[in-house]
Amino acid sequence: MRVSPKVKEILSWYESENPGVKTNLVRLLSHGRLGGTGKLVILPVDQGFEHGPARSFAPNPAAYDPHYLFELAIDAGLSAYAAPLGPLEAGAASYAGEVPLILKLNSANSLAGGVPDQAVTATVDDALRLGCIGVGFTIYPGSEACYAQQEELREITREAKSKGLLVVVWSYPRGGKVSKEGETALDIVAYAAHMAALMGAHVIKVKPPTARIDLDAAKPAYEKARVPAETLAQRVAHVMQAAFAGKRLVVFSGGEAKDTAGLLAEIREIRDGGGHGSIIGRNSFQRRKEEALALLDQVIAIYRGEA
Repeated sequence: MRVSPKVKEILSWYESENPGVKTNLVRLLSHGRLGGTGKLVILPVDQGFEHGPARSFAPNPAAYDPHYLFELAIDAGLSAYAAPLGPLEAGAASYAGEVPLILKLNSANSLAGGVPDQAVTATVDDALRLGCIGVGFTIYPGSEACYAQQEELREITREAKSKGLLVVVWSYPRGGKVSKEGETALDIVAYAAHMAALMGAHVIKVKPPTARIDLDAAKPAYEKARVPAETLAQRVAHVMQAAFAGKRLVVFSGGEAKDTAGLLAEIREIRDGGGHGSIIGRNSFQRRKEEALALLDQVIAIYRGEA
């Protein structure tokens, strides 16, 4: 397989990485219908942990079956499929080599209260056993648990890289000095992306930012620098600046299910702002398969510059 010039450029951003990590970056960036373009569309299905089975899968009961989710990612020509241990174990052998896999190593659940945190539910060795290209991990910057999460991530990152695996960080600020509305504020999302990059992430997942500036301490810096924030594309461009001047792969979540027109408009602005792609869960697997495939076809066309 020839590695495209764009993928070679991206590999050059990760100067310290070993051949195993770089090989898995190539596998991620060369797979599916966006292969070689430097853009990514990933299917994440960890919502069963986060929200419960009915809230996740009742809108499309076929998605209760882990094999359905593998087939959705494969049939849509997506870049990768990310999920916790159980769903990957349920299909990794049947679909071996057909789609790059990312094992989500920690999860929360909506039955728990208190400090925002996640439990570690799988290991780097599980990812190797299942043939994954990488591991995923969520941090909650701002939470009272954030320092312990960072220390967990430090050790997971060290082990994963030493074994040639990618590290994908879900960086979702909450708690502490972050207001509820501020969880998607421009300064907070940029801070979240930067923090994940500082921790050594290869791929960073954040939410699309709003124009709000949440931290009082940050407002003078944004005003003095006159950071453009009127459009989502401008805000995405700022988040990319925070991710080492765009030298880390950043994908943006699809969030709660929304109408097709709204989702596609958002994705066009992510593309125009220089984002590397989208990670789309409920907006795809909660639709019937034919509808999901049609939607993902349009998403891929946007990132290919065809729509």
